[in-house]
Amino acid sequence: MAEEDVDAAPTPRQQEIIASLRRTYEAFNREDFDAAIAIADPDVELITTGGMTKLRGADELRAWMEPATLENVSMEPELFEVIGNNVLVRQLSRGRGVGSGISVEMHFWSVWTIDEEGRVTRIIAFGDDEEAKAREAAERSE
Repeated sequence: MAEEDVDAAPTPRQQEIIASLRRTYEAFNREDFDAAIAIADPDVELITTGGMTKLRGADELRAWMEPATLENVSMEPELFEVIGNNVLVRQLSRGRGVGSGISVEMHFWSVWTIDEEGRVTRIIAFGDDEEAKAREAAERSE
């Protein structure tokens, strides 16, 4: 991506996409999972770090959001970078172990693919040390 593209003011569509993703994160953080999946395509795909989890469909994504091993989970986006129909997000995730009470704090990268109607069709998560892989995935178009 050319340097001038990075510094350019976001287009109205990019602003709309970022605002929609912010609302999604806010809904997730208040545990309003139905609102959090409102922008998901019915056939949305989630691939977590290292491909350990692959989910397909809004119902599976909704079920995945329910905390099982962590409580007080929050995901705070720190960066949004719109690249074509993909959005690269760096986020800080926090939670506390249900049984242990141990606090966990980790950074992740994710790539959200957005269709022309503004629906999320794919989310791919990457570890904090996988920025290059996340950027490569964000630069690929569907």
